Amino acid sequence: QVYLMEFGGDSVQSGGSLRLSCAASGDTGDIAKTKCWGWFRQSPGKKREGVATIDHYGSKMYREPVKGRFTISQDDAKNTLYLQMNSLKPEDTASYYCSADPHPCDPYGGSWYDTWFATWGQGTQVTVSS
Repeated sequence: QVYLMEFGGDSVQSGGSLRLSCAASGDTGDIAKTKCWGWFRQSPGKKREGVATIDHYGSKMYREPVKGRFTISQDDAKNTLYLQMNSLKPEDTASYYCSADPHPCDPYGGSWYDTWFATWGQGTQVTVSS
């Protein structure tokens, strides 16, 4: 069993930066078997949407609205996933969730759907004011 917990959400002004962290804990064998990690976000009244994914080879994918501004990374030694967010915009305001799954990320976009992932954190709030 893998457990995820996000940190780093805050209120910032437009153009600012934040780094979100997601700490994985639980069975070390299950953590090692994780092949796809992701960040999702959800705004009030909207469906949860994928933001970025990274697979066990280090390959990264980003949704168009965040390309060039967000960077996903991981520190295997610390079992931690990160999301560096730069040039933040008011439309980035949302609850951000990290996710993990033992199946590889889908290079054809299947990983952008929250049904792809088995494990989720509780979320952290990011608010960007104009």
